[in-house]
Amino acid sequence: MQKILIANRGEIACRVIKTARRMGIQTVAVYSDADREALHVRMADEAYYIGPSPSNQSYLVMDKLLEVIKQCGADGVHPGYGFLSENSTFCRRLQEMGVIFIGPNPTAIDAMGDKISSKKLAQAANVNTIPGHMGIIENADEAVRIAAEIGYPVMLKASAGGGGKGMRIAHNDAEAAEGWQSATNEGLSYFGDGRVFIEKFIENPRHIEIQVLCDGHGNGVYLNERECSIQRRNQKVIEEAPSPFVDADMRRAMGEQALALAQAVDYVSAGTIEFVVGADKGFYFLEMNTRLQVEHPVTEFITGLDLVEQMIRVARGERLSITQDQVLLKGWSMESRVYAENPYRNFLPSVGRLVRYEPPLESAHVRVDTGVFAGGEVTLFYDPMIAKLITWGQDRGEAIEHMREALDSYLIEGPGHNIDFLNAVLRHPRFVSGNISTAFIAEEYPEGFEGAPLSGMDRQLFAVAAAYIEQQAQALLMDLGVEKSWVVSVDEEVLPLIFREVEGGDEVEFGDGSRFGVSGVVRPGAKKVTLTIAGQVCTFGVVRGEEGYHLTRGGRQVGVYVRTPRQHQLAQRMPVKVAPDTSKMLITPMPGLVLKIIVEVGDCVSAGDPVCVLEAMKMENIMRVERDGVVGAIFAKPGQAVESDSIIMTFE
Repeated sequence: MQKILIANRGEIACRVIKTARRMGIQTVAVYSDADREALHVRMADEAYYIGPSPSNQSYLVMDKLLEVIKQCGADGVHPGYGFLSENSTFCRRLQEMGVIFIGPNPTAIDAMGDKISSKKLAQAANVNTIPGHMGIIENADEAVRIAAEIGYPVMLKASAGGGGKGMRIAHNDAEAAEGWQSATNEGLSYFGDGRVFIEKFIENPRHIEIQVLCDGHGNGVYLNERECSIQRRNQKVIEEAPSPFVDADMRRAMGEQALALAQAVDYVSAGTIEFVVGADKGFYFLEMNTRLQVEHPVTEFITGLDLVEQMIRVARGERLSITQDQVLLKGWSMESRVYAENPYRNFLPSVGRLVRYEPPLESAHVRVDTGVFAGGEVTLFYDPMIAKLITWGQDRGEAIEHMREALDSYLIEGPGHNIDFLNAVLRHPRFVSGNISTAFIAEEYPEGFEGAPLSGMDRQLFAVAAAYIEQQAQALLMDLGVEKSWVVSVDEEVLPLIFREVEGGDEVEFGDGSRFGVSGVVRPGAKKVTLTIAGQVCTFGVVRGEEGYHLTRGGRQVGVYVRTPRQHQLAQRMPVKVAPDTSKMLITPMPGLVLKIIVEVGDCVSAGDPVCVLEAMKMENIMRVERDGVVGAIFAKPGQAVESDSIIMTFE
């Protein structure tokens, strides 16, 4: 192969370009209206326009991609993940043109791309499978009947689904009916296939997957496992390799079954077999992804392999260069998916321009796979991923620590993002212990995410940081030997403290007598400040307000006021501003498309009732009322595009 067209966008397109460039292969990018200035377009050797922003008018249109291939003379295509990566028709049409598809053959894609047929193949290959109904569910009533026969809870899945799309858990008849409709709609919208099936939902499960790599000469290896149990709405959030739950015997058993299934369909390329794993270490086939996975970097870190390079070499007809006994398992790796979404508003997608974007510095321990840049825009047309942050350590604890430090140093301004949430999870005692399941987020944040809890020590660290930043800003430390008193309010808790200059920095004494050494450099206007407090290196996000600071660290956003004792006295007399009452309004938390208005003016509704369906970034979001009431007025209609914070309806 001399020239590869990348039939994708964003971070995965950039990722493929990096490896191809190292291998001396030219790259061709494609782009839509929304991606004219995208990073993957800038990085590639050539770039071609393929249409309007919606993916079904650009990245999903085969004819446009095939025409570009003819124009540029590419002799290979890497599909990345999503879009046409698991589309056998696309693969066949490339083969007819004499162009190499860097992935499996279309027969394997067909066999494993359909969840129903793949489960039957898995059973034939003696791979453990989950009990369920493999027939197509025709309507909501049939879904309710079959779900009741299997026994709740059940999982309803779009047969062609993936990436968390077209999947719903149902615990009762109402949820089964509603889930069938949503899974059908998302299957049609995202994959053009509305078939839905049902299987038993394994409670408190882990999601563990095996990476396989096979060539066209009958050789295959499994590259250990990845733990992908930290999920939200069936979408992976944090992954790691290896799994803290899997021992050597279990790894071998899962790996051998995964490889047997791949070889049963003559699989060639990198692929992933996903398993759902119970607390008893029983594992059951979930699905096979016949493509490169989003989380492949953690496998690369622990094995030392470049999976994109391996895919290209296998596609060129080369034999695998390693055997199973040569597969490494070195250290531990973590991956956090940095999304443009607001975890403080039920993780709803966020869009907008990246006013500032400064990812952590890459090193032997830190890697950033991204497709964005400062000044670029996150749009509502595609997946809201900003980047994948990957870290490596000698063991799990070290990998977690590197991830925490990297997340603290990540600077994103513009759209909302989930860095606070990622940071909070990585500091959660249950996650640190490895006692996790796919229910972790639902169980630990049942009322939504409000930030990581603040301990007494945390409050003191924030107080010291804010006072030190304020003191540096006022250049008060130039007067050697002079004490400075401050009254610091951290989330309304008052902490009086005194600064004293000491050798090598400063010392802070709190009212309770505790003392902390503090040192560091504060640049004027800096958005990130790294200080050493009590011997601990701490990086804070800093936003200066009209009065005080908004500091961020460790999954916590904290309002901190730094005042002199006199200023603190006067502040107590200031009136408190009352927020407007929006409790009788249904307000859109994000831009999107109104798919359905479920109620009419005059209808009585109860807290929790669904009243509107909003689509954003190819996901259906059911909006519900927060309190009992009567629908007073409706200001939107199906098919209408709405902006964030638009009023959909009001209640009496």
